Amino acid sequence: MSPALPDGDPAPADGALPASAAEGAQGRAFGVYLHVPFCAVRCGYCDFNTYTATELGGGASLAAYAGTALSEVALADRVLRAAGLPPREVATVFVGGGTPTLLPVDDLVRMLDGVRDTWGLAPGAEVTTEANPDSVTPDGLARLAAAGVTRVSFGMQSAVPHVLRTLERTHDPDRIPDVVRWARDAGLRVSLDLIYGTPGESLDDWRRSLDAALATGVDHVSAYALVVEPGTRMAVQVRRGELTLPDEDDQATKYELADDLLTAAGLHWYEVSNWARTPADASRHNLGYWRGDDWWGIGPGAHSHVGGVRWWNVKHPRAYADRLGRGLSPAAGREVVDGATAELERVMLRVRIAEGLLVDDLPAGARPAVAGLVADGLVDPRAALGGDGPRRVVLTRRGRLLADAVVRALTV
Repeated sequence: MSPALPDGDPAPADGALPASAAEGAQGRAFGVYLHVPFCAVRCGYCDFNTYTATELGGGASLAAYAGTALSEVALADRVLRAAGLPPREVATVFVGGGTPTLLPVDDLVRMLDGVRDTWGLAPGAEVTTEANPDSVTPDGLARLAAAGVTRVSFGMQSAVPHVLRTLERTHDPDRIPDVVRWARDAGLRVSLDLIYGTPGESLDDWRRSLDAALATGVDHVSAYALVVEPGTRMAVQVRRGELTLPDEDDQATKYELADDLLTAAGLHWYEVSNWARTPADASRHNLGYWRGDDWWGIGPGAHSHVGGVRWWNVKHPRAYADRLGRGLSPAAGREVVDGATAELERVMLRVRIAEGLLVDDLPAGARPAVAGLVADGLVDPRAALGGDGPRRVVLTRRGRLLADAVVRALTV
Protein backbone atom coordinates (compact mmCIF):
# COMPACT_ATOMS: atom_id res chain seq x y z
CA MET A 1 0.00 0.00 0.00
CA SER A 2 1.54 3.28 -1.10
CA PRO A 3 1.26 6.33 1.17
CA ALA A 4 -1.81 8.53 1.08
CA LEU A 5 -1.69 11.75 -0.88
CA PRO A 6 -1.34 14.98 1.11
CA ASP A 7 -4.27 17.12 2.09
CA GLY A 8 -4.67 20.23 0.00
CA ASP A 9 -6.96 22.35 -2.12
CA PRO A 10 -8.70 20.87 -5.15
CA ALA A 11 -6.65 21.17 -8.32
CA PRO A 12 -8.35 22.73 -11.37
CA ALA A 13 -9.33 20.28 -14.08
CA ASP A 14 -7.14 22.03 -16.64
CA GLY A 15 -4.14 22.24 -14.27
CA ALA A 16 -4.00 26.04 -14.53
CA LEU A 17 -1.53 27.71 -12.16
CA PRO A 18 -2.29 30.84 -10.12
CA ALA A 19 -0.81 34.14 -11.24
CA SER A 20 1.68 34.04 -8.37
CA ALA A 21 3.55 31.10 -9.94
CA ALA A 22 5.13 33.16 -12.72
CA GLU A 23 6.65 35.62 -10.27
CA GLY A 24 7.72 32.90 -7.84
CA ALA A 25 9.53 30.96 -10.57
CA GLN A 26 11.85 33.81 -11.50
CA GLY A 27 15.50 32.78 -11.29
CA ARG A 28 14.80 29.15 -10.41
CA ALA A 29 16.23 26.21 -12.30
CA PHE A 30 13.72 23.81 -13.85
CA GLY A 31 13.88 20.03 -13.62
CA VAL A 32 11.68 17.18 -14.77
CA TYR A 33 10.93 14.00 -12.82
CA LEU A 34 9.58 11.05 -14.83
CA HIS A 35 7.94 8.38 -12.66
CA VAL A 36 7.83 4.83 -14.00
CA PRO A 37 5.55 2.88 -11.64
CA PHE A 38 6.51 -0.68 -12.63
CA CYS A 39 8.53 -3.29 -10.74
CA ALA A 40 9.15 -6.94 -11.51
CA VAL A 41 8.48 -7.76 -7.84
CA ARG A 42 7.17 -5.44 -5.13
CA CYS A 43 9.59 -5.52 -2.19
CA GLY A 44 8.11 -5.96 1.27
CA TYR A 45 9.58 -2.76 2.73
CA CYS A 46 8.59 -0.52 -0.19
CA ASP A 47 5.78 2.02 0.12
CA PHE A 48 6.47 3.79 -3.20
CA ASN A 49 3.67 4.14 -5.74
CA THR A 50 4.60 1.03 -7.73
CA TYR A 51 2.87 -1.91 -9.40
CA THR A 52 4.04 -5.16 -10.91
CA ALA A 53 4.51 -4.88 -14.65
CA THR A 54 1.66 -7.23 -15.61
CA GLU A 55 -1.18 -6.03 -13.35
CA LEU A 56 -2.25 -2.95 -15.32
CA GLY A 57 -3.93 -2.55 -18.68
CA GLY A 58 -5.00 0.14 -21.14
CA GLY A 59 -3.13 3.45 -21.04
CA ALA A 60 -1.64 2.40 -17.70
CA SER A 61 0.01 -0.71 -19.10
CA LEU A 62 3.74 -1.03 -19.46
CA ALA A 63 3.38 -1.08 -23.26
CA ALA A 64 1.33 2.14 -23.38
CA TYR A 65 2.96 4.00 -20.52
CA ALA A 66 5.49 6.13 -22.44
CA GLY A 67 2.73 7.61 -24.59
CA THR A 68 0.58 8.33 -21.55
CA ALA A 69 3.45 10.09 -19.77
CA LEU A 70 4.17 12.18 -22.87
CA SER A 71 0.55 13.36 -22.77
CA GLU A 72 1.35 14.95 -19.42
CA VAL A 73 4.52 16.52 -20.85
CA ALA A 74 2.35 18.21 -23.49
CA LEU A 75 -0.14 19.32 -20.84
CA ALA A 76 2.70 20.70 -18.69
CA ASP A 77 3.93 22.81 -21.58
CA ARG A 78 0.44 24.26 -22.15
CA VAL A 79 -0.04 25.02 -18.45
CA LEU A 80 3.33 26.73 -18.06
CA ARG A 81 2.81 28.86 -21.16
CA ALA A 82 -0.70 29.84 -20.08
CA ALA A 83 0.70 30.92 -16.69
CA GLY A 84 3.04 33.34 -18.44
CA LEU A 85 6.14 31.28 -17.80
CA PRO A 86 8.47 31.40 -20.81
CA PRO A 87 9.91 28.01 -21.74
CA ARG A 88 12.92 27.19 -19.57
CA GLU A 89 15.51 24.69 -20.67
CA VAL A 90 15.54 21.64 -18.44
CA ALA A 91 18.57 21.57 -16.15
CA THR A 92 18.03 18.02 -14.85
CA VAL A 93 15.89 14.99 -15.66
CA PHE A 94 15.43 12.13 -13.22
CA VAL A 95 13.69 8.91 -14.26
CA GLY A 96 12.61 7.14 -11.08
CA GLY A 97 10.29 4.41 -9.96
CA GLY A 98 9.65 1.63 -9.60
CA THR A 99 12.21 0.26 -11.98
CA PRO A 100 12.45 2.54 -15.02
CA THR A 101 14.64 0.06 -16.87
CA LEU A 102 11.75 -2.42 -17.00
CA LEU A 103 10.50 -0.22 -19.82
CA PRO A 104 12.01 -0.99 -23.22
CA VAL A 105 14.99 1.23 -23.95
CA ASP A 106 13.12 2.72 -26.91
CA ASP A 107 10.34 3.90 -24.57
CA LEU A 108 12.79 5.52 -22.15
CA VAL A 109 14.48 7.26 -25.08
CA ARG A 110 11.09 8.37 -26.40
CA MET A 111 10.21 9.94 -23.05
CA LEU A 112 13.53 11.78 -22.86
CA ASP A 113 13.14 12.95 -26.45
CA GLY A 114 9.69 14.29 -25.55
CA VAL A 115 11.17 16.38 -22.74
CA ARG A 116 13.98 17.59 -25.01
CA ASP A 117 11.64 18.46 -27.88
CA THR A 118 9.23 20.31 -25.57
CA TRP A 119 11.59 22.44 -23.49
CA GLY A 120 15.12 21.68 -24.59
CA LEU A 121 17.92 20.45 -22.37
CA ALA A 122 20.32 23.01 -20.94
CA PRO A 123 23.98 22.62 -21.94
CA GLY A 124 25.52 20.00 -19.70
CA ALA A 125 22.12 18.87 -18.42
CA GLU A 126 22.16 15.97 -15.97
CA VAL A 127 19.91 13.07 -17.01
CA THR A 128 19.65 10.23 -14.47
CA THR A 129 17.80 6.95 -14.53
CA GLU A 130 17.35 4.59 -11.64
CA ALA A 131 17.87 0.90 -12.36
CA ASN A 132 17.90 -2.44 -10.64
CA PRO A 133 21.08 -4.45 -11.18
CA ASP A 134 19.13 -7.27 -12.83
CA SER A 135 17.26 -4.98 -15.25
CA VAL A 136 20.12 -3.72 -17.44
CA THR A 137 22.43 -5.01 -20.17
CA PRO A 138 25.61 -3.51 -21.62
CA ASP A 139 23.81 -2.76 -24.89
CA GLY A 140 20.84 -1.14 -23.15
CA LEU A 141 23.09 1.12 -21.05
CA ALA A 142 25.08 2.13 -24.14
CA ARG A 143 21.85 3.02 -25.98
CA LEU A 144 20.64 5.13 -23.06
CA ALA A 145 23.96 6.98 -22.98
CA ALA A 146 23.77 7.61 -26.72
CA ALA A 147 20.27 9.06 -26.23
CA GLY A 148 21.47 11.59 -23.66
CA VAL A 149 21.32 9.81 -20.29
CA THR A 150 24.37 10.89 -18.30
CA ARG A 151 24.00 9.06 -15.00
CA VAL A 152 22.59 5.80 -13.61
CA SER A 153 21.67 5.08 -10.00
CA PHE A 154 21.64 1.37 -9.15
CA GLY A 155 19.55 0.02 -6.28
CA MET A 156 22.24 -2.13 -4.67
CA GLN A 157 20.79 -1.89 -1.11
CA SER A 158 23.13 -4.56 0.34
CA ALA A 159 25.89 -6.97 -0.59
CA VAL A 160 24.74 -9.58 1.94
CA PRO A 161 22.37 -12.29 0.69
CA HIS A 162 20.38 -12.71 3.92
CA VAL A 163 19.81 -8.94 4.12
CA LEU A 164 18.61 -8.85 0.51
CA ARG A 165 16.25 -11.75 1.27
CA THR A 166 14.75 -9.85 4.20
CA LEU A 167 14.26 -6.83 1.93
CA GLU A 168 12.82 -9.18 -0.74
CA ARG A 169 15.33 -7.93 -3.26
CA THR A 170 15.83 -10.38 -6.12
CA HIS A 171 19.14 -9.35 -7.68
CA ASP A 172 22.43 -11.24 -7.29
CA PRO A 173 24.85 -9.04 -5.28
CA ASP A 174 27.76 -10.48 -7.29
CA ARG A 175 26.32 -8.69 -10.32
CA ILE A 176 27.05 -5.21 -8.91
CA PRO A 177 30.65 -4.91 -10.17
CA ASP A 178 29.51 -5.99 -13.62
CA VAL A 179 26.72 -3.42 -13.98
CA VAL A 180 28.95 -0.64 -12.67
CA ARG A 181 31.58 -1.56 -15.26
CA TRP A 182 29.00 -1.72 -18.05
CA ALA A 183 27.66 1.71 -17.14
CA ARG A 184 31.12 3.24 -16.96
CA ASP A 185 32.08 1.67 -20.28
CA ALA A 186 29.03 3.41 -21.73
CA GLY A 187 30.32 6.75 -20.39
CA LEU A 188 27.76 7.08 -17.58
CA ARG A 189 28.36 8.40 -14.09
CA VAL A 190 27.33 5.77 -11.55
CA SER A 191 25.72 5.93 -8.10
CA LEU A 192 24.96 3.04 -5.77
CA ASP A 193 22.03 3.21 -3.33
CA LEU A 194 22.39 1.38 -0.01
CA ILE A 195 19.99 0.74 2.88
CA TYR A 196 21.10 0.19 6.47
CA GLY A 197 19.12 -0.96 9.48
CA THR A 198 17.40 -3.98 7.92
CA PRO A 199 16.15 -6.41 10.59
CA GLY A 200 18.89 -8.97 11.20
CA GLU A 201 21.68 -6.87 9.67
CA SER A 202 24.80 -6.82 11.84
CA LEU A 203 27.41 -4.09 11.86
CA ASP A 204 29.76 -6.48 10.02
CA ASP A 205 27.05 -7.04 7.39
CA TRP A 206 26.81 -3.29 6.87
CA ARG A 207 30.59 -2.95 6.65
CA ARG A 208 30.61 -5.70 4.03
CA SER A 209 28.07 -3.80 1.94
CA LEU A 210 30.02 -0.55 2.18
CA ASP A 211 33.27 -2.29 1.27
CA ALA A 212 31.62 -3.95 -1.72
CA ALA A 213 30.22 -0.64 -2.96
CA LEU A 214 33.58 1.11 -2.59
CA ALA A 215 35.41 -1.75 -4.30
CA THR A 216 33.59 -0.87 -7.53
CA GLY A 217 35.21 2.58 -7.51
CA VAL A 218 31.94 4.47 -7.84
CA ASP A 219 31.95 8.21 -7.33
CA HIS A 220 28.59 8.53 -5.58
CA VAL A 221 26.88 6.56 -2.81
CA SER A 222 23.51 7.12 -1.17
CA ALA A 223 22.97 5.45 2.21
CA TYR A 224 19.49 5.57 3.71
CA ALA A 225 18.23 4.25 7.02
CA LEU A 226 15.41 1.76 6.54
CA VAL A 227 12.06 3.22 7.52
CA VAL A 228 9.26 0.69 7.82
CA GLU A 229 6.08 2.42 6.72
CA PRO A 230 2.57 1.37 7.83
CA GLY A 231 0.78 -0.82 5.35
CA THR A 232 3.86 -2.54 3.96
CA ARG A 233 4.43 -6.29 4.26
CA MET A 234 7.46 -5.63 6.43
CA ALA A 235 5.34 -3.57 8.84
CA VAL A 236 3.05 -6.58 9.22
CA GLN A 237 6.04 -8.84 9.86
CA VAL A 238 7.32 -6.47 12.55
CA ARG A 239 3.89 -6.24 14.17
CA ARG A 240 3.64 -10.03 14.29
CA GLY A 241 7.10 -10.32 15.85
CA GLU A 242 8.55 -12.08 12.82
CA LEU A 243 11.14 -9.31 12.36
CA THR A 244 12.80 -7.06 14.94
CA LEU A 245 13.81 -3.54 14.04
CA PRO A 246 17.16 -2.19 15.21
CA ASP A 247 17.20 0.61 17.76
CA GLU A 248 18.27 4.20 17.14
CA ASP A 249 21.75 3.60 18.51
CA ASP A 250 22.30 0.83 15.96
CA GLN A 251 21.16 3.14 13.16
CA ALA A 252 23.48 5.92 14.37
CA THR A 253 26.46 3.56 14.61
CA LYS A 254 25.86 2.37 11.05
CA TYR A 255 25.59 5.94 9.79
CA GLU A 256 28.90 6.83 11.47
CA LEU A 257 30.55 3.76 9.95
CA ALA A 258 29.30 4.77 6.51
CA ASP A 259 30.61 8.29 6.94
CA ASP A 260 34.00 7.00 8.15
CA LEU A 261 34.50 4.54 5.29
CA LEU A 262 33.12 6.74 2.53
CA THR A 263 35.15 9.75 3.65
CA ALA A 264 38.32 7.66 3.92
CA ALA A 265 37.71 6.50 0.33
CA GLY A 266 37.54 10.09 -0.92
CA LEU A 267 33.77 10.57 -1.02
CA HIS A 268 32.44 13.55 0.92
CA TRP A 269 28.98 14.21 2.26
CA TYR A 270 27.03 16.88 0.42
CA GLU A 271 23.61 15.94 1.81
CA VAL A 272 22.82 14.01 4.98
CA SER A 273 22.41 10.68 3.14
CA ASN A 274 24.61 11.29 0.08
CA TRP A 275 28.34 11.27 -0.58
CA ALA A 276 30.18 12.22 -3.79
CA ARG A 277 33.81 12.21 -4.86
CA THR A 278 33.62 15.68 -6.44
CA PRO A 279 30.89 18.32 -6.79
CA ALA A 280 30.43 17.13 -10.38
CA ASP A 281 29.51 13.67 -9.07
CA ALA A 282 26.69 14.96 -6.83
CA SER A 283 23.07 14.52 -7.93
CA ARG A 284 22.18 17.94 -9.30
CA HIS A 285 18.54 16.91 -9.63
CA ASN A 286 18.21 16.12 -5.94
CA LEU A 287 20.12 19.27 -5.04
CA GLY A 288 17.39 21.14 -6.93
CA TYR A 289 14.83 19.74 -4.49
CA TRP A 290 16.89 20.73 -1.46
CA ARG A 291 17.56 24.23 -2.84
CA GLY A 292 13.89 24.86 -3.60
CA ASP A 293 14.10 24.94 -7.40
CA ASP A 294 11.16 24.17 -9.71
CA TRP A 295 10.30 20.79 -11.17
CA TRP A 296 7.40 19.10 -12.92
CA GLY A 297 6.71 15.54 -11.83
CA ILE A 298 5.32 13.35 -14.62
CA GLY A 299 3.44 10.18 -13.72
CA PRO A 300 0.93 8.72 -11.25
CA GLY A 301 1.48 10.03 -7.73
CA ALA A 302 4.26 12.37 -8.89
CA HIS A 303 4.70 15.70 -7.09
CA SER A 304 5.53 19.02 -8.74
CA HIS A 305 6.65 22.45 -7.56
CA VAL A 306 6.60 25.60 -9.67
CA GLY A 307 6.90 29.13 -8.35
CA GLY A 308 5.78 28.32 -4.81
CA VAL A 309 2.83 26.15 -5.96
CA ARG A 310 3.02 22.45 -5.12
CA TRP A 311 0.68 19.76 -6.46
CA TRP A 312 0.45 15.99 -6.71
CA ASN A 313 -1.07 13.63 -9.23
CA VAL A 314 -3.65 10.94 -8.65
CA LYS A 315 -1.93 7.80 -7.45
CA HIS A 316 -3.35 4.95 -9.46
CA PRO A 317 -1.99 4.57 -13.01
CA ARG A 318 -5.46 3.78 -14.38
CA ALA A 319 -6.92 7.00 -12.95
CA TYR A 320 -3.86 8.88 -14.20
CA ALA A 321 -4.22 7.52 -17.73
CA ASP A 322 -7.99 8.09 -17.73
CA ARG A 323 -7.67 11.77 -16.83
CA LEU A 324 -5.07 12.44 -19.46
CA GLY A 325 -7.08 10.49 -22.02
CA ARG A 326 -9.99 12.86 -21.39
CA GLY A 327 -7.78 15.92 -21.75
CA LEU A 328 -7.76 16.66 -18.02
CA SER A 329 -4.93 17.38 -15.65
CA PRO A 330 -3.99 14.35 -13.52
CA ALA A 331 -3.43 16.61 -10.49
CA ALA A 332 -5.40 15.47 -7.43
CA GLY A 333 -4.68 18.45 -5.17
CA ARG A 334 -2.36 21.35 -4.60
CA GLU A 335 -1.24 24.06 -2.20
CA VAL A 336 0.45 27.44 -2.37
CA VAL A 337 3.50 27.28 -0.14
CA ASP A 338 4.07 30.63 1.52
CA GLY A 339 4.59 32.29 4.87
CA ALA A 340 5.59 30.13 7.82
CA THR A 341 5.31 26.91 5.79
CA ALA A 342 7.72 28.18 3.16
CA GLU A 343 10.21 29.28 5.82
CA LEU A 344 10.03 25.94 7.64
CA GLU A 345 10.61 24.00 4.44
CA ARG A 346 13.47 26.27 3.35
CA VAL A 347 15.29 25.72 6.64
CA MET A 348 14.50 22.00 6.74
CA LEU A 349 15.87 21.41 3.24
CA ARG A 350 18.84 23.77 3.22
CA VAL A 351 20.34 22.57 6.49
CA ARG A 352 20.52 19.04 5.06
CA ILE A 353 23.13 20.03 2.49
CA ALA A 354 26.81 20.69 3.12
CA GLU A 355 26.69 24.21 1.67
CA GLY A 356 24.34 24.98 4.53
CA LEU A 357 22.03 27.88 5.25
CA LEU A 358 23.15 31.50 5.49
CA VAL A 359 22.73 32.80 9.04
CA ASP A 360 21.65 36.17 7.65
CA ASP A 361 18.81 34.44 5.79
CA LEU A 362 17.31 33.24 9.06
CA PRO A 363 14.59 35.31 10.72
CA ALA A 364 16.17 37.67 13.24
CA GLY A 365 14.50 35.84 16.11
CA ALA A 366 16.09 32.51 15.10
CA ARG A 367 19.69 33.70 14.78
CA PRO A 368 20.53 33.57 18.51
CA ALA A 369 19.80 29.83 18.45
CA VAL A 370 22.85 29.23 16.25
CA ALA A 371 25.25 29.81 19.17
CA GLY A 372 23.45 27.16 21.22
CA LEU A 373 23.60 24.69 18.33
CA VAL A 374 27.35 25.28 18.05
CA ALA A 375 27.75 24.74 21.81
CA ASP A 376 25.80 21.47 21.52
CA GLY A 377 28.12 20.24 18.78
CA LEU A 378 25.39 20.22 16.14
CA VAL A 379 26.63 23.07 13.93
CA ASP A 380 30.16 23.65 12.67
CA PRO A 381 31.66 26.57 14.61
CA ARG A 382 33.98 27.77 11.84
CA ALA A 383 31.13 28.00 9.33
CA ALA A 384 28.86 29.69 11.88
CA LEU A 385 31.52 32.34 12.55
CA GLY A 386 32.13 32.96 8.85
CA GLY A 387 35.62 31.47 8.77
CA ASP A 388 35.32 30.67 5.05
CA GLY A 389 33.05 33.53 3.99
CA PRO A 390 29.49 34.43 4.99
CA ARG A 391 28.24 32.89 8.24
CA ARG A 392 26.46 29.62 7.56
CA VAL A 393 24.64 26.90 9.46
CA VAL A 394 26.48 23.71 8.46
CA LEU A 395 25.78 20.48 10.30
CA THR A 396 28.47 18.51 12.07
CA ARG A 397 28.21 14.73 11.88
CA ARG A 398 26.37 14.78 15.20
CA GLY A 399 24.13 17.45 13.72
CA ARG A 400 23.37 15.25 10.73
CA LEU A 401 22.16 12.56 13.11
CA LEU A 402 19.97 15.13 14.89
CA ALA A 403 18.98 17.29 11.92
CA ASP A 404 15.33 17.46 13.01
CA ALA A 405 16.38 19.00 16.33
CA VAL A 406 18.40 21.64 14.48
CA VAL A 407 15.39 22.52 12.31
CA ARG A 408 13.18 22.85 15.38
CA ALA A 409 15.68 25.17 17.06
CA LEU A 410 15.82 27.41 13.99
CA THR A 411 12.10 27.62 13.32
CA VAL A 412 10.41 28.01 16.72
